[in-house]
Formats: sequence, structure tokens, C-alpha cells
Amino acid sequence: MRDYAHRKAARRLQVTDASGNPVRNTVLEIKQTGHSFLFGCGAFDTIPYTNDRKDDPFCKDRVEKWLNLYNYGTLPFYWGRYEPTEGKPAFESTMNAASFLTGKKVKVKGHPLCWHTVCADWLMEYDNKTILDKQLKRIDREVTAFRGVIDMWDVINEVVIMPVFDRYDNAVTRICKEYGQVNLVKEVFAAAKAANPDAVLLINDFNLSEKYAELIAACLDAGVPIGAIGLQTHQHQGYMGTEKLEEILRRFEPFGIPLHFTENTLVSGHLMPPHIVDLNDYQIPEWPTTPEGEERQAREMEEMYRFLFDHPLVEAITGWDFADGAWLGAPSGVIRKDNSVKASYEMLRKLIHEEWHTAGSCRTDENGWAEIEGFKGSYRITAQGASAEFELGKAADTDRVVLR
Repeated sequence: MRDYAHRKAARRLQVTDASGNPVRNTVLEIKQTGHSFLFGCGAFDTIPYTNDRKDDPFCKDRVEKWLNLYNYGTLPFYWGRYEPTEGKPAFESTMNAASFLTGKKVKVKGHPLCWHTVCADWLMEYDNKTILDKQLKRIDREVTAFRGVIDMWDVINEVVIMPVFDRYDNAVTRICKEYGQVNLVKEVFAAAKAANPDAVLLINDFNLSEKYAELIAACLDAGVPIGAIGLQTHQHQGYMGTEKLEEILRRFEPFGIPLHFTENTLVSGHLMPPHIVDLNDYQIPEWPTTPEGEERQAREMEEMYRFLFDHPLVEAITGWDFADGAWLGAPSGVIRKDNSVKASYEMLRKLIHEEWHTAGSCRTDENGWAEIEGFKGSYRITAQGASAEFELGKAADTDRVVLR
């Protein structure tokens, strides 16, 4: 039985009233208001909701269900869609969504700043030197503009395949071929770091083999400031299981860098045939969810979350699709297309907001001191009609909280 001790913390606090007097021999009601661990999902639906669909009840219901589950959202910055015409980025609509999420105390990540897929077609008009220059300026523009709202970025995506990607010509593969993988990674990370020195910067990939580990090692040797390692786990062809997850963790944990499972999918319908190499090649008219598939999805997802939550280097798990029918039309969401919740949604809600959640009470001593223990995150204590907020698991500059 896992006790997740590394996910918990204790703190001794002196509780005072607004006048500085100790609150003596008093029962404190304790409630966790947020997790340090990042329980995430793609938050793409917040863009229409915060822009042209503010009054749409269906969209509102979907976003509310999202907010009732997660504390971490990924927003899209695919260059070809974010800036389909050079010089006309979708800044306002994306900022509306990002600001809305941060206002709900959701941590936001931008995805991605550099990728060979969904790249801007207009870049192809330029020579490689100019393409690289525009790529670096693009990174500076986005990271600077969203600083303080988005402070976490997938800086570069799928570098392992990038120089040999041959499905179609694109500007980023061109510069990766010319300048090399490590040099390109170093350049884009440097641009992001300069624009926001405090941002958490990720490298992200679906290729979780030794090739990715070797690339990361080479980048670290070159001084690349990788803040977290992104691990994609799209499982349209079936759940990989804990043995495979353990293999992945063993491969990347020696770096001692936080691990983020950035794009996780488990389907609740039939599995994609095993002979499909590129998941994008599986295009079918309908891919329905089924009752038995939903039970399987919830069971497998619970095992995966419990396994990863138990690992001290894992800091984040992101489900890629919130609702069925998103990427590849797959039934990979935790809600159905009509917004009704699936067993996987209820399972995650119970895990995150009940089992891995701290609430209760304790009593201060004659000097107003109390020992509080729980899952790491933000808390509110209430007594005598007043309340105070504090953090568990972070270094604090004071051991006193004031009820107001």
C-alpha cells in the first residue's frame, strides 16, 4: 500500500489574530485549496469559451467540468495556426484563455515554441539563416508577451525525429538539418531563457528510447537549461502497463531532472490496430466510446496515475484530450462528446480531490501553535469566523499566519 510520503509535508505554525495575539486552544478547520503536483489536461476548449463562445451553455459546461478536475492546462502555440499570416499572431484570443485560467489558479503551459509539424508555411519563402532568426524572434515575442501568465513552455517538440522527418518539407526540419539537433535546441532554449529567466522550460518527445536520452545528455553537456523532461505517452494502441512505465522512468531518472508526462491518451473504444506506425495515419469516420471500453480506460488510467504519483521525480501528468473526438477523433477524453462524464473522470476526481486531498481539523496549544500535515500544496485554515492561507511543502519566510 503506497503512502505517498514524499507528496506530503508538515509545518508548525503559530496562529494569531489580526492584533497579533496567539489564537490559543482553538480548533482550526483545515482545507487544501490546491495541489503542488500538476494534474493537467489540454485546455484548448478555453480559447473559444473566453472569446466568441462566452454565452454558449455547452461550452461553459465543458469548461466548468474541466476546472472542477484539473489545476494545470496546456494551451496551443502551433506556429502555423497561431500565426497563419506573418505578423498576425493570435495573441489576444490566446491571452484571454491564459488569463482566464490563471485567474482560476490554474498553471498554464504553452505548447510548443519550435516544432516541425504545424509549422508556418510562409517560413518556406526564406533561407535557413533567416528562418532560424525568425524562429528565435518568435520565441522571444511569445515568452516575453505571456511572461507572468504563462511561465512554462514546451520549448521544442519531437527533436529526435526532426532532422529526418520526411512526410513533407518544412522550415524547422530544414534548420535542424543544417545546424544540428543539439545546436538548434541550445539556440531555442537560450532565446526562451533570455526572455523569461524564471520560466520552466521543457524538451518534449514521443520517442522515449535511448535516442531521446542520448539527445538530452548531449544537450545538457552543451549547457542547455532543461527544466523538465517531457514524455509523451499516447496509447491509442493499448495501455503500456507499469512494466513499460518503469522502463521509461529508469531511462530518464538518472538525469535528476523533473519528469512531466505531457501528453497522455488512453482510449475507451476499440484499440488502434498494432500495424499502424504513425498514429496520424489512422483516420476513420467514427471511433465510438463503449461501456466496456470506458471501464477499461478508467482502470488503466488509475493504475498509471497511482504508479506515476508514487515516483518522486514525476511532477506532472497531462491528459491530452479532455473530451472524446479531439485528436484523431479518438474516444480518449474523460468526458464524452455530449459533455457527460465517463468513469475515468469520476475516478480522477476521487483520486485528486478526495484520496490525495487533505481536509480536517486540529487544535492550537496554549501559545497558538499547531502542527499541520498533509499533501503538498496551498491551504486555508478557518477559526473564529476568520481565515488565513499558507503553503505546505515550500520554504516559508515566516512560521506565523494571521487570521483575518
